Parts: sequence; structure tokens; C-alpha cells
Amino acid sequence: MGEGGQVARSVSQAIREATAQLATTSDTARLDAEVLMAHALGVTRSDLLLRHMADVVPATFPALVERRLAHEPVAYIVGAQEFYGLPFRVTPDVLIPRGDSEVLVERALIARPDARRVLDCGTGSGALLLAVLAHLPAAEGIGIDRSEAALVVASGNAGALGLDRRARMQRADWTMPRWDQALGQFDLVLANPPYVESDADLAPSVRAFEPAGALFAGVNGLDDYRLLIPQLPRLLAPGGVALVEIGATQADSVSAIANGAGFDVSVYRDLGDRPRVVELTRSL
Repeated sequence: MGEGGQVARSVSQAIREATAQLATTSDTARLDAEVLMAHALGVTRSDLLLRHMADVVPATFPALVERRLAHEPVAYIVGAQEFYGLPFRVTPDVLIPRGDSEVLVERALIARPDARRVLDCGTGSGALLLAVLAHLPAAEGIGIDRSEAALVVASGNAGALGLDRRARMQRADWTMPRWDQALGQFDLVLANPPYVESDADLAPSVRAFEPAGALFAGVNGLDDYRLLIPQLPRLLAPGGVALVEIGATQADSVSAIANGAGFDVSVYRDLGDRPRVVELTRSL
């Protein structure tokens, strides 16, 4: 019984009510409600659904729902996001890893399964680099970012995944002179640079919460490609491959930039059949 003799709501009831509330702001209202409830209970979502639907609602749950109603991403509320089957801690200092980016990891593993050195440009949470290293046990890697706060998150994820002996996170900014002077050359270069147009119509959960410095790249969203791609040849070892994430409408523009820098280009699509990754190789 609750206060005043009222029967306390069950978890199942609270999830139904939260789903109805969240439907006004989220396309994944039921999933959001379940993830938030699992977080409030301190259990996995699977355990929630199997064992806790009749439990009493935790006192912390309503505040979590209110945060989501204000468009805050679920990943920031719970502090975690799965990517390529691995758990990553995320904070508002880093972009939330998205499933669309997994095609970049897949292509990297196909392109150079023998890679020994990997560079991740704009590493954020470390998701791309650490997912690749988790599947290349002989490889070592460096993740660079201009954000010290992001590097703290990435370093923590490397440690949590047991990859801190093979992954080093360091500050570097490809808009600055000699940023790559001491990095050396790599078999794989990964990059998810900012590529959103400055006036893009973004969902409130993205524009208001995710770090602007990792999102926006000028009027056409191409500023960072124009800076970074021409610098990639000196970072690639012989036979090296670069894989760069792009926006869904940018394949032709980024391919032209890459061709101008002397690269052959292949474009790969994500699960939504949108162009998502350009693979850059040097002509033989």
C-alpha cells in the first residue's frame, strides 16, 4: 500500500503511463520507458521484462521521464549506449554512438583485417576505435580529439573494455598546423568528423543536447572534409585505407574532395540504405 492507503503502482502500470506521455516527444516511447525503468531499478532491460514488471515503481523514475519529455536523449540520461555489441559510457561531452556508424567498423575490418596501427580522428566516446580494436587483437590504436572532456570519456571506455593497453587517447586538432607531426602512419584511419550543415533542421534531442563542435561543419557541412581528407595521405602507410563517415546527401561532394586528394573512392550504405561511409585508397 502507498501513502493514504492507496495501492502503489506497479512497474508495468508505470511503463504504460510513461509510454503514453513520451509518445508526444519520442518515436520509441515504449522502448524509452523500459530503458529508463530498468535504469531506475538498476537492472538490465531483459531482467526488467522477465522479473520486475510487478515490482513497486522506484521513486526516481518520474524524474527520468520528465528529462526525456524535455527531449534529453535516453543515452545521456542513463549514461550509456551500446555500439557494435559493446557497452560505452556517454556524456553530453560526446556524440551518442549510432547504429548507422557500425557500417564503418564493418568495412574497416573487411578492408584491413591485418591492420596493426589504427587512427581514429574525432574519437569522441572512442566507439569506432575501440570496436575495431576489439576485433583486431594484434592491433594498437590512437584516438584523437580536440576536446579534453571527450578524451576522458574515451579513455574510460578503453579501460572498461580492457583495451587501454592497446588504445591511447590524445589531444589533436586537424585544423591546427602540425597536428599530426608525431603520429606516424597507420594501416587504418577512421573518421567521423562534424558534417551537419549549420542551419540543418535537427531534432531537439540532437541540437539542444549533443556537442555542437562535433556536429556542425559550415553551411554545406563539408568544412572538415575539406581540411582533413587532403591531410590523410601522409597518415596512411603503404596499402593503408581510410574510412570516413558522411551525411546521407554528401557522397558525391565528399567523393569529389577525396578524388582531388588522389584517392580512389568506394561508397557504402547503412542499414537504412543511405550512403554512410566513403572508403579511400591510394591508386597503385
